[in-house]
Amino acid sequence: MAGVKPWGLVLIVFCMMSLSSLVKGADNNNEGLAASFIFGDSLVDAGNNNYLQTLSKANVPPNGIDFKASGGRPTGRFTNGRTIGDIVGEELGVPNYAVPYLAPNSTGNAILYGVNYASGGGGIMNATGSIFVNRLGLDIQIDYFNITRKQFDQLLGPSNAQDHISKRSIFSITIGSNDFLNNYLLPLVSTGTRISENPDAYIDDMINRLRNQLTRLYQLDARKFVVANVGPIGCIPYQKAINQLKENQCVDLANKLAMQYNRQLKNLLTELNGKLQGAMFVHANVYDIVMELITNYARYGFTTAGTGCCGAGAGNGGQLAGIIPCGPTSSLCEDREKHVFWDSYHPSEAANLIIARQLVYGSTQYVSPVNLKQLQNL
Repeated sequence: MAGVKPWGLVLIVFCMMSLSSLVKGADNNNEGLAASFIFGDSLVDAGNNNYLQTLSKANVPPNGIDFKASGGRPTGRFTNGRTIGDIVGEELGVPNYAVPYLAPNSTGNAILYGVNYASGGGGIMNATGSIFVNRLGLDIQIDYFNITRKQFDQLLGPSNAQDHISKRSIFSITIGSNDFLNNYLLPLVSTGTRISENPDAYIDDMINRLRNQLTRLYQLDARKFVVANVGPIGCIPYQKAINQLKENQCVDLANKLAMQYNRQLKNLLTELNGKLQGAMFVHANVYDIVMELITNYARYGFTTAGTGCCGAGAGNGGQLAGIIPCGPTSSLCEDREKHVFWDSYHPSEAANLIIARQLVYGSTQYVSPVNLKQLQNL
């Protein structure tokens, strides 16, 4: 540095510091959501059930007919296009869809964008979904995340892995519907449970188990959570069909159970926000979002919320609409974007888009205490 005046040295140091801060600033600007870890049931399953011997599968046409990433081929998603989890990840800037845990390509750097553990038929309770033979309940899904967590240490080193998971990842949990539809409310299968447990005791068991499951994820360095409540399950086409209800009618018992569970879930998330240091549990009020779509479907550009687009009698309100699973022999409506429901249970991609965007950008009426865009930036 001979020949450099003292003030010149200061200028060089200042320039180097400015350059460094610009580089850091660029890094920070790129620090969007790094990974999306998805837990749940068929509402967000991205193909795990393809790799199970199970009766709960969506790996046949016309499922996935509007899923651009696969060219319209079925992927195991229980809808015509993207799931809520897919759309949330896109809106928050995750570069890739979370890879299904059981898929052969869920290895190496592919998992750095997140992993999807969701399974059609899965529930909070281990007995839920037994009618389907095989499915991944939430306990098993978290067991699998424990394996992923160790893989992150190997890929990034323990310190970077912890940072990646706790600061730059969101954990979404969409589960609970099957604990009613395919457990407590299921004829014959549920008789023993319903005799031994009244609804209050059963819902208490669900909440206690979920408390342990969420705490376990926290112990594995999860910090940013979004937990969806149970939607208006008494209003899905399946329930309307088996109970021979009109389009604007819903099954009261199913909705009352969902609302009772939802009240306790909100209390649980408030409790965990106060108890688990550094964590943020966001409550996703899916019940009210979906009920709004069902009640005021025309306002959102839909022509029906009573029958699924895919299924026997779909599009003409036939008596079997909403009972027969969506498959190659199903009738298919022409205007898929005009149906709130894709099949007997699951929303269409058009409905998923509205639900997901409410969660990402919406007000505290639907997502609280912060929306997912705000959660990302915490």
